[in-house]
Order: sequence, then C-alpha cells, then structure tokens
Amino acid sequence: MPSLPTIQPEDVVTAENARDSGNFGTPAAVEWHPALYDYLLRLGDDSLILAQRMTEWCGHAPALEIDLSLANIGLDLIGQATLFLNLAGEVENAGRDGDALAFRRDVLAFRNCLLVEQPNGDFAQTIARQFLFSTYQLALFEKLATSTEPRLAEIASKAVKEVRYHAELSADWVIRLGDGTEESHNRMIVGLDWFWRFVDELFSSDPIEETLAGDGIAPLSSTLRASFDAKVKDVLKVATLPQPEYPRGIRGGRSGHHSEHLGHLLATMQYVPRTYPDAVW
Repeated sequence: MPSLPTIQPEDVVTAENARDSGNFGTPAAVEWHPALYDYLLRLGDDSLILAQRMTEWCGHAPALEIDLSLANIGLDLIGQATLFLNLAGEVENAGRDGDALAFRRDVLAFRNCLLVEQPNGDFAQTIARQFLFSTYQLALFEKLATSTEPRLAEIASKAVKEVRYHAELSADWVIRLGDGTEESHNRMIVGLDWFWRFVDELFSSDPIEETLAGDGIAPLSSTLRASFDAKVKDVLKVATLPQPEYPRGIRGGRSGHHSEHLGHLLATMQYVPRTYPDAVW
C-alpha cells in the first residue's frame, strides 16, 4: 500500500483557514478591516487608473513594438486592479465586487495617487510616469509579497514579476531617450520635471499604513524611498539626464482629493457600465 503524501506547510495553512461547513475548497472569508479595505482600494485604483491611461496609447505609439508593449503593461495593470479590488470587495462584505468598485464609484471615492491620473502628454512624458511609478511599485510589491495577509501576499507575489518587466522596460526607454538625440533628451527632461512633484505622495505614510504596518500587513511607504531614489539616480546617470530637484510635493489622491483629470478619465471609463447597468458579456 503506497504511503500517504507528505503534508506540506501550505496544506496546513489551507486547512487552518478552511470553513467549518460548505464548500471545502472555498477560500475563507477575509475579516473586515477598515484600514485594509482602504489600502486595497489604493493598490487597485493605482493600477486601474494607470491601465486606463496606457490603453489610450493603443494605435498611437511611435512604433508597433512599443505600441504592443504599452498595451501589455495596461493589461497587466488591469489584472492587478481586478485582484486587488475583488479582495477589497470581500473585505468590505457589502455585495460589491471589483467591477462595482471600478465602475460604480464617483471620483471622490477613488484612492489612487495623483501621479497615475495625469495626462499622457508625449511619449517621453508617458515613459517618465511609467518609470517613476513602476520603480515605486516594484519596491512596494517586493515588500507586500511577505505580508501577513496571505491573499495580499499571493497577489503581490504574482504581480511583482510583471512589475519588474514594467520597471526594466521603462528604465530602458528613459536611457534610450535621454542618451539619444538632442530632441529626445530635452523631452525626457521635461517629462521627468512634469511628474516630479507627484513623487512625494508615493512615500507619504499615514495612520492607515501605520495600522497595517503594525500587524505586518503592509510596509510604511516611507521605508521604500531609499531604494527608489537609488534606482532613479542610477538610471538617470546612464541616461545622461540631470537629477530633478524635488519641488514641494503635491498630495491628496489617497484621501480622495484629485486633479481635474481623473473626472474626465472616469467619464470615459465608466460610460458603458453606467449607461447600461444590466448589460452582461
């Protein structure tokens, strides 16, 4: 008679989290946690709004190769947003899933950072935004992969592989444009200068993060700043680009205070679901 398979550590975790009744394979419900809910909205909204911006490039990028690359980044971000917002819906336990949170909230209920909602501008400006955000997001997801909240750690562990590609691709383009022609060099400088004022918000810790950090669920954003600055400095040096000076930081997105650009973006993104609320596909 063959011996039973060895019980793996992940099997023990699954058994401990299993429900007492009902479907055995159904994940245990996530306990209501106001800070975790708000934090998941931040993660999901960041990816969702930037995905919408990236899809605006479809058919308009300077070359077919980069057109496909930007579209793929957008698809990756939509996948992240779906997972984060679905989990936020489970935490809220109010009958809303990821689609409802994406298409049935008004602008003041969104928690994305101001950086991702800014207009694309030219190609260099889009690359500058993607480079800054992906460099930040990579540092964040590497920390979230060790979260004490297993579902959050699982999503981050999967997404970090995608984000690493986003960071490498955008860094490569920063170097190609910065160390390219005089025109591309100057445009890259302008693009970085435009977005530099929104960087501070990415690393501003608040009571929500402090609550989650105390439970080992999420890191304090302020602890990610050193690795971000080091990576940006290295890339700009290779790209022969000057290090922008940090102006006074602009914040507000995490608390629902957004620029005018988000309202226009949502008007396009939410039009079909709001016009035809019963439509399915």
